[in-house]
Amino acid sequence: MSAHTVLVVDDHTLVRTGVVKIISHEPDLQVVAEAANGVEAIEAYAKHRPDVTLLDLRMPVLEGVEAVRRIRELDPQAKVIVLTTYDTDDDITRALKAGAKAYALKDISAEELVGCIRDVINGKTYLAPAAAAKLAEGMARMQVTPRELSALRLMADGKSNKEIANTLGISERTVKSHLGHLFEKLGVTSRTEAVKVATRRGLVRFD
Repeated sequence: MSAHTVLVVDDHTLVRTGVVKIISHEPDLQVVAEAANGVEAIEAYAKHRPDVTLLDLRMPVLEGVEAVRRIRELDPQAKVIVLTTYDTDDDITRALKAGAKAYALKDISAEELVGCIRDVINGKTYLAPAAAAKLAEGMARMQVTPRELSALRLMADGKSNKEIANTLGISERTVKSHLGHLFEKLGVTSRTEAVKVATRRGLVRFD
């Protein structure tokens, strides 16, 4: 029986080499290509059509979620595993919506990683326990509205209620109302806490 083919995508050479080494020890798995960013990933997928693709989220040129989306456009049957250090519910949701079949974190053991690859090849899905917990936590919260999110991001930039009101073209009273609802949804009582929790959940990013 021929080995199942794997494409490994990560912009960190050391991580990529480690993953390739783990897979190369398995007689039923074979790495057919490597890529260092999202654009290379799509090109390698188009050329090799691997049985499964292991892909990081944060990469130069083209980030992981968009790469997953485009690979799935190329081949709706494509099986993609996201292997990352990021576990905010926003990252997880975006990756799964884009069509990833599994979401694994980089602290996974070699044995678990190989098991995850085999599961996905066999049509199963995999969600790292920590990621599953984050996702559940995020889903349990009431949804943040686009207006509340805009106010939150401006607040995270250090803007006052008056500045937020001017930017969004709303009254200060409405800003206070938005932030009040936000604090409730995030389970916090201060601006500092709100920014901290929102950053952890991926609602605010400081790139």
